[in-house]
Amino acid sequence: MTESSFEVVENIILLGHKGMYFVERFLGEGTFGKVAKCTNLSTNEEVAIKIIKNGFNKTAKDEIKALTEISKLDAHKYSLVKFVEWFHYNSHVCIVFEMLDQSLFDFMKDRSSHPLFLHEIRAIAWQLLISLKGLKSINLVHCDIKLDNIMLVNQVSEPFRVKLIDFGLASKTTDIQMGTRLQNICFRAPEVILGLPLDERLDMWTVGYFNIIRAMVEMHGMPDNEFVWKLDTPEQQSKKTGEQVKDKLDCWSFDNLKDVYYKQTKIKEVEQLIDLLKRMLEVDPNKRISPNDALRHPFFNLEKKTPKISKPQKPAAVEVHQQPAAKEVPNVPQGPAANPQETSSNKNKKSLVQHSNKNNS
Repeated sequence: MTESSFEVVENIILLGHKGMYFVERFLGEGTFGKVAKCTNLSTNEEVAIKIIKNGFNKTAKDEIKALTEISKLDAHKYSLVKFVEWFHYNSHVCIVFEMLDQSLFDFMKDRSSHPLFLHEIRAIAWQLLISLKGLKSINLVHCDIKLDNIMLVNQVSEPFRVKLIDFGLASKTTDIQMGTRLQNICFRAPEVILGLPLDERLDMWTVGYFNIIRAMVEMHGMPDNEFVWKLDTPEQQSKKTGEQVKDKLDCWSFDNLKDVYYKQTKIKEVEQLIDLLKRMLEVDPNKRISPNDALRHPFFNLEKKTPKISKPQKPAAVEVHQQPAAKEVPNVPQGPAANPQETSSNKNKKSLVQHSNKNNS
């Protein structure tokens, strides 16, 4: 698609069902569309609008179908992005979301991939498990969980409060055909690779994979500046770089992690994390831990639970997406939050909102 065929530009007004949206600037572009920061002129509320490119109407239809299902849940409670509405602008489908901060991918990039602390990993993992529990209750599989699709809500006011976004590849469990190629290849679950029956358990694998990488980086430290963190063998890196690369990590199993962790006072936490990761990354999906059981794991009981984050109050004039009544998952546990006194500061101005999937293809 040529740039001229994209009919939405900055400084125009998009007419939706719930307001008129002034397009301030574009924030990012992916395979299926662009994301723009906009202002609802009737409420002065900032929103993110995903504008689907021409030729991807089926993709837009599938995402709206998934978002309609998600609207049956409390987006705040289940750490899911809030869907406001959708409408057409000329030949484009426009999907309106709440304004968020930036993706974990960009957050890590901005701080030069400085590793997360264990309590920060715990806070993020808890919220993602809550998301998986909510999705499981409506038989929905995200299919594309990765750092780009995990958004910080507001790192300044709510450190490491995250929400899951981008449901362009989401599917009902009953609609996923065996042998379908899903997920980013780096995070692909074994059952996807082997062409086995698929369901929501493949999302648990991806969340576990994200956490093992974050944990290993904290325990081992980052590689040298000239060495890019890759899932390559030393031989593969030597072939790519033309230089002899030696493996600096003497760690070939989960159990080895506790032997190299440098904070001896945190060994109990490390052992609990390792046990949780083993259960999340169980190769046999029938033996893989469920979101409910993962939330009850001792790794989340090592520190006192923090008070529940209050739901942000909006002005009375603000229109919100009407969510149909639905049966909620009962007794969602309240989990730990990152300690704001220990978290690394993020001084970057709020920049990225709904991150368009860069690798969906």
